[in-house]
Amino acid sequence: PGNSKYVSSRREEDKVEILSGVFEGKSLGTPIGFLVRNKDSKSEDYDHLKNVYRPSHADLTWQLKYHHRDYRGGGRSSARETVSRVVAGAIANLILKKQNISIYSYVHSIGSVETKLNYSELDLETTDSSILFCPDKSAEAEMMELIERTKSEGDSLGGEIICVIKNCPAGLGEPVFDKIEADLAKAMLSINAVKGFEIGSGFNSTKMKGSKHNDRFVNRNGKVETETNFSGGVQGGITNGMDIYFKVAFKPVATIMKDQLTIDNEGNEIVVAGKGRHDVTVVPRAVSIVKAMAAMVIADMILRNKNAKI
Repeated sequence: PGNSKYVSSRREEDKVEILSGVFEGKSLGTPIGFLVRNKDSKSEDYDHLKNVYRPSHADLTWQLKYHHRDYRGGGRSSARETVSRVVAGAIANLILKKQNISIYSYVHSIGSVETKLNYSELDLETTDSSILFCPDKSAEAEMMELIERTKSEGDSLGGEIICVIKNCPAGLGEPVFDKIEADLAKAMLSINAVKGFEIGSGFNSTKMKGSKHNDRFVNRNGKVETETNFSGGVQGGITNGMDIYFKVAFKPVATIMKDQLTIDNEGNEIVVAGKGRHDVTVVPRAVSIVKAMAAMVIADMILRNKNAKI
């Protein structure tokens, strides 16, 4: 948080304190315990929400399930929970690097503004140097303008992130319940605010004919590849060696600065508005979360695949 004017002004160091499982820079094979301290949280910003069910938040569902909830920021329903996933993803990425596997994720759209180029036409290596983690500079400028305009209106935005996995070996994934796309979908849909997932041609495939959508196999220097990649690198739940690419959709941030009608825990209708420090859109900050979750899924599949041919 707090790394640019386009996200929450909350500032956290996100410094990882390793508690166990690592010695002299190397893992020991025992569980790795770590701690990331919240140093800039302001619980008082949520005092006015103690008895309120905020629209499109988890307040009501948590109350119905547990009959008790922490209103001071949402607890585990807060995206702050994902910092632990990013740490775990960084560890998983060390495994992938040894396999020459690279994962890229970037902002494809914010609101109605989206990149016009295919991922293969973008320099994905420049993503991390972008303020909004969008390698398309033209689209990024429009996104910035839209974010600032929406912020002045007291409203929020959603968007999409594209993730690309390169050099993933063929043969990862299982044919029935543990298809690679199923595991990726579950991982992505477990991220806060995610409302959609599609891999390869996704929903656009419903508008295509089979003669257009089928990925023809070709021999390239003795290696079997596909001429196109509408499948997104996966067929029959198993990777085929081509790039894996998928899109993750995030809803608009539920906390907005406009007045909204809702009810309190006694059923009374009241007006509530957001206070404190909140994002207009979570999409730029979710790029690292998507990448981390993808890394964990692929690393897990690599380890599981060692037992596939006993």
